[in-house]
Amino acid sequence: MAIRRRRIAGLAAVIILALAGVVGLVEVAASGQQSGAARPAAGADDPTQGPRPPAHGAYFGARVKGTAYTDSADIAAADHLQQDIGRRLAIVHVYHLWQDPFPGRSDLAFLRQGSTLLLSWSGTDTRAIAAGRYDSMIRQRARAIKAVGKQIFLEWRWEMDRPGLKAEIHSPADYIAAWDHIRSIFAQEHVTNVGWVWCPTARGFATSQAAAYYPGNNEVDWVCADAYPGYGPYRSFANVVAPFLSWASQHRKPVMIGEYGVPSTYGAQQRAQWLLNAARTVRDNPQVRALVYFDANAKRAYSLGVGSPALEAFRRIAHFPYFNPAGQP
Repeated sequence: MAIRRRRIAGLAAVIILALAGVVGLVEVAASGQQSGAARPAAGADDPTQGPRPPAHGAYFGARVKGTAYTDSADIAAADHLQQDIGRRLAIVHVYHLWQDPFPGRSDLAFLRQGSTLLLSWSGTDTRAIAAGRYDSMIRQRARAIKAVGKQIFLEWRWEMDRPGLKAEIHSPADYIAAWDHIRSIFAQEHVTNVGWVWCPTARGFATSQAAAYYPGNNEVDWVCADAYPGYGPYRSFANVVAPFLSWASQHRKPVMIGEYGVPSTYGAQQRAQWLLNAARTVRDNPQVRALVYFDANAKRAYSLGVGSPALEAFRRIAHFPYFNPAGQP
């Protein structure tokens, strides 16, 4: 009888250990802590947090503008580019003026296809914002973004360091005060699905002007720069972004390239190589977690061009596993 009881006790211990192992595996899978587990994609539906960087690699996106200023044209343009590259864009970059209604039909279409919006929201006089003149409108925008129920990158008044915006921005202190005021209203409305993206020009870091506009680590989720080589002599992407990446390395924030483009003045093969080299620069800097092309200039100055070597290079980059961490189809 004693032997039988020991056998039963031993069998019970084995069963308990097996069940514990199963529970442990379930807990690990649910928490995403197992080796190689990926975080949710940029387009995840969890509205309790803003977009997080992928565990490895970088999100891949673009701004694509239609031939007409309509939602239908923008949807068609994005569809055409996605067909050309053979996959969905993880990020679709959209722009809205200060008092534009949101969301528009194209915004909703991009969200429905599983992409995350990078919403560039224009500004107005920073002192008027900080003084509360637009509180009602800002509150409406906050509620509209919250009601979308999807994660959104929000980039308020990008390229604030441009000289042409001086009359609107006034000073770095005024810009930061306006930024903080907008963020405080979003906090009052309990908007949790936004990732705040701060995005001056890459050129502003080369001239040591952009950093003065930084609202601070507690107010920014992603640091960003718009990177263009200009229309003069050839400049590599690596050369353009070097001062910005040097500055960003001092801040524990994921990096986004919110706009970049290769000038049409470069030769066809040179443009293709420029893009491939840009992708290599991003892969060599793991702090960069999102790369968004600008294929929407009114004069087509940065257009990839149907059937061009540049478009073929862009398609190749889109299919590098590094730039598809969420496995976008």
